[in-house]
Amino acid sequence: MPTGDETPQAVAAYFSGGYSSGSALSNINKLTFSGETTSSLSATLSGTRSNTGSAANSAVAGYINGGNDVNGTTFSNIDKISFPADTKTTLSATLTTNASDAAAAANSGVAAYWGGGVNTGGAYVASIGKLVFSGETVSTISATFTSQVAFMGAMANSGTAAYWGGGEDVAGTKLSRIDKLTFSSDSKSTLSATLTSATRELSAFADSGTAGYFLGGNTGSLISRIDKLTFSSDARTTLAATLSAARNQMGAAANSGVAGYTAGGDANVGDAGVATIDKLTFSSDTRTTLTATLTSARRRYPSGMADSGIL
Repeated sequence: MPTGDETPQAVAAYFSGGYSSGSALSNINKLTFSGETTSSLSATLSGTRSNTGSAANSAVAGYINGGNDVNGTTFSNIDKISFPADTKTTLSATLTTNASDAAAAANSGVAAYWGGGVNTGGAYVASIGKLVFSGETVSTISATFTSQVAFMGAMANSGTAAYWGGGEDVAGTKLSRIDKLTFSSDSKSTLSATLTSATRELSAFADSGTAGYFLGGNTGSLISRIDKLTFSSDARTTLAATLSAARNQMGAAANSGVAGYTAGGDANVGDAGVATIDKLTFSSDTRTTLTATLTSARRRYPSGMADSGIL
């Protein structure tokens, strides 16, 4: 019988928006962890969006920010999905600039961070925005990336630090750099460890407390590689496991302590993208592909976040 003080359990991952066959999307897909089944929420984004960023205050709410539409218009609004009701509201607070392709990570219970991206004029961004969960207020922290950058992957060791990997700078140079933001001071450093190779349009998720993973992307061609960053040493290794196919522009989210999931993306199979969901089991670092898929194929970052219970 419930006592009223049970710890919230991991529930689901959410993949929002994206692009398929000439259209940006507004629907939000939910992957329920217990049965690994997918559904589409009745709630939708404020408009059709691709290239958004998502991060979650696990067990409370997820936040989807920015993005662009098929005309290239970028946005600054922040949509909130409340857990477990799966209802959507739009915050009065907005990003400090309209932006797409900003990679997001969260210090669950405290704040979300969005880094880099592309603004309305097409300029790349070096700044890092912060959404404090308690008051749902937005600011730009003083720390910045080494250069203006977009198309990174981001994940977090909640309570400790966020990491951004790869991307592309304003000159079009692909990057292998991994930047670390220490939460206690909101200060940024660059690791000596790098990705296996310079990669843009990659995705990332984390087994909080243990390791983060950077998956897929574009090095000049699409790749299926999975790099692992062990948090205790900030050292990078490359897994024997790979994605089921070379892909970029995926959504990614994790059931921390159990498994991470990548969804959709571009696999060079046409304008629609794919609906595939790959699963990486953390205990063995092995990859399987779910029978369940997204409710429709999509690419251009159907951005991912998760309600993983209390982290």
